[in-house]
Amino acid sequence: MRKENIFKILLAGLFVLVSLNLNAKEAEEETTGKIDTKTGVKEFLGHHLKDSHYFTFFSDGEKGEHYGFPLPVIIWDGGLKVFLASKFHHGEELVELDGNYYKLYHSKIYKTGAEGIIEYGENGFPTNEKPLDFSITKNVIAMITVAILMFLMFWALAKNYQKRSIPKGFSRVLEPLVIYVRDDIAKPNIGPRYKKYMSFLLTVFFFILILNLLGLTPFGINVTGNIAITLGLALVTFIIVQFSGNKHYWKHIFWMPGVPVPMKIILMPIEVLGMLTKPFALMIRLFANMMAGHVVVMSLLGLIFIFQNWIASPAFFGFTLFISLIELLVAFLQAYIFTLLSALYIGMAVEEHEDHPKDHGEDIPVI
Repeated sequence: MRKENIFKILLAGLFVLVSLNLNAKEAEEETTGKIDTKTGVKEFLGHHLKDSHYFTFFSDGEKGEHYGFPLPVIIWDGGLKVFLASKFHHGEELVELDGNYYKLYHSKIYKTGAEGIIEYGENGFPTNEKPLDFSITKNVIAMITVAILMFLMFWALAKNYQKRSIPKGFSRVLEPLVIYVRDDIAKPNIGPRYKKYMSFLLTVFFFILILNLLGLTPFGINVTGNIAITLGLALVTFIIVQFSGNKHYWKHIFWMPGVPVPMKIILMPIEVLGMLTKPFALMIRLFANMMAGHVVVMSLLGLIFIFQNWIASPAFFGFTLFISLIELLVAFLQAYIFTLLSALYIGMAVEEHEDHPKDHGEDIPVI
């Protein structure tokens, strides 16, 4: 028998054993509630990556208990309604307010009838009406915590500089990072007017960095893996760039110098599209990288519970540790890239062209 045929037979046998193992575990999960099947791991993965109205430290799957604390729910539905998420009992019960019924389903709040039925459309998504949700969720708590932490860190750094030329304590860790953002990101990309934008660049760098590091903790904080958050950060950069743009910046967008008039008309929509794709690239780059890292780490951890043997578990644990170390590097790298691109876009908007000809096509000798 040829070697490749033997290999195919062994591979097929391994596939059958894994399938039987998963089927047996799915049957066991239905009765015990353990997270040790593909379905259970997928649900746990989605729960970890999504925002939540609860701050849960850990859960006991067998007892169905969650250890943490509920967060305030703030909704607007014909009036302001405020209550704690504990009334939902993790989505198991309805909340009745002023004759209306609300259900927590997949981390979102829907209006239902007294039976709590969620209706679906042809696309498979719920069609129930949703009230305006202004709740303080887990991601909001994380951002508020990071904002307070950053204020305290930079306040301490400023106090250190008032008393001495060389900071001490934890400020010594911040100083090289601040200098790096100034000398290697702001100055080369923005130019002489960099000081005006240093506060924004420092804020966005440390804000993203600390949130990325929090995402590596077991608390299930996935702020920068939420596309709404990265959209907000990208919009701030977009607004700053547009309000900082000088006449040369706008001229290059709407009436490109140095080209024939018909080409200017063709280039104008292309330049406008390019202006809009810059924040889109910032949003997707940060979101996709952080989300992908969390998915890989949680999937590898899930495989440990699926296979549950002395060969696979250490192997997947080693892979998880290796990917986590890479994620630590990615946390710094994505904060750096977002700040660098923001500085680059700002620099393109404030760049002066007085030393160039009025029209790039003028005063150029034709040979």
